[in-house]
Amino acid sequence: MKKIMLLGGLRYLIPVIEAAHKQGYYVITADYLPNNIAHKYSDEYVNVSIIDRNAVLQEAKKRNIDGIISFAVDPGVITAAYVQEEMNLPAFGPYESVEILQNKDKFRAFLTENGFNVPKAKGYNSKKDVYKDSNSFTYPIIVKPTDSAGSKGVSRVDSFEELDKALDYAFNNSIKGNIIIEDFIEQEGCASDSDSFSVNGEMKFITFSAQRFDKTAANPYTPSAYSWPCTYSKSQQQELQFELQRLVSLLKMNTTVYNIETRIGKDGKPYIMEVSPRGGGNRLSEMICYSTGVDFVTAAVRAAVGDSVEISPQELNGHWAEVILHADNSGKFVELKIAEDFKKKNVFQIDLWVQKGDDVEAFNGANNAIGTLVLKFDSEEELEIVLNEQKRWFEVIVE
Repeated sequence: MKKIMLLGGLRYLIPVIEAAHKQGYYVITADYLPNNIAHKYSDEYVNVSIIDRNAVLQEAKKRNIDGIISFAVDPGVITAAYVQEEMNLPAFGPYESVEILQNKDKFRAFLTENGFNVPKAKGYNSKKDVYKDSNSFTYPIIVKPTDSAGSKGVSRVDSFEELDKALDYAFNNSIKGNIIIEDFIEQEGCASDSDSFSVNGEMKFITFSAQRFDKTAANPYTPSAYSWPCTYSKSQQQELQFELQRLVSLLKMNTTVYNIETRIGKDGKPYIMEVSPRGGGNRLSEMICYSTGVDFVTAAVRAAVGDSVEISPQELNGHWAEVILHADNSGKFVELKIAEDFKKKNVFQIDLWVQKGDDVEAFNGANNAIGTLVLKFDSEEELEIVLNEQKRWFEVIVE
């Protein structure tokens, strides 16, 4: 029986554990929070910090694992790559390449050096250094940690007066105390945040979504919904596909799932914003499976232990959306109200993580989500109407 170690313990790992069990693998989950829900589903739990790569390596060696991944858990990706290299396990790609992908300022520098479209950006490790450069900023800018995920610590800054608050927010959410400041790219249509897959360095299936935001949320830069198909033209998709393959080839990546964020600027240029060798945290690989039938989750666990993987691109089987359920304000959860006719016609799946009376927090980051709603529509027009006026059909009630 092959052993796979999964870093993290959030509920997004439950389908990964289930997929591994279906393949007959022994599943070990690891983090420093024994009460995390995913540990209830694994065969073994290890209490260790997933950002302590040497501690994870020692635990992995003790158990003689066959593979390791950090699916949907961004802080563990570099650790997983380190263990893969040290134990000669099936790897996403070279450790140095994974470090570039996982560090926002290194990634921006790599893109610039290799001729990709990229916003002007610079990394900092102190507020003092930021203020030395503050006269050179052209607002609006984006301020964010170099090493966090789920939009934690991310702010748009429109003036110098807003800068100090944004810096505190970013530094407080950085694991290593590093942030990046970059030009804000005004986008055409919706940006994309979706999962894709490479086999032996060849991008076999690249997908694009329409990433959406709740402008009234506590953090309006935390994604609140995704829909498929995307808003890109075919030529824009083709150009991004070419550039993503070029990126993966330059970095000598191998067989893995990626969470990829892209956008088209008002200037008409396509931009690769983020690429991480992991599944997306908002069930994005599951959504690809629902909408195309292609199972990235199973492919990722098979790749992690060195078993063969076959991925073939498929067309979307309709119009799909995933809504990230969240509260407008902190308080006690009362109910998720859904119109009955809408529920019967368009609701494919309800995944609610809280019960009546539970404490919920305002939507400052992906960790404040309280569930997901998977929707299917007959047309793009119907999808747009619902996503633009969600409270007509469903609403999270908090008191």
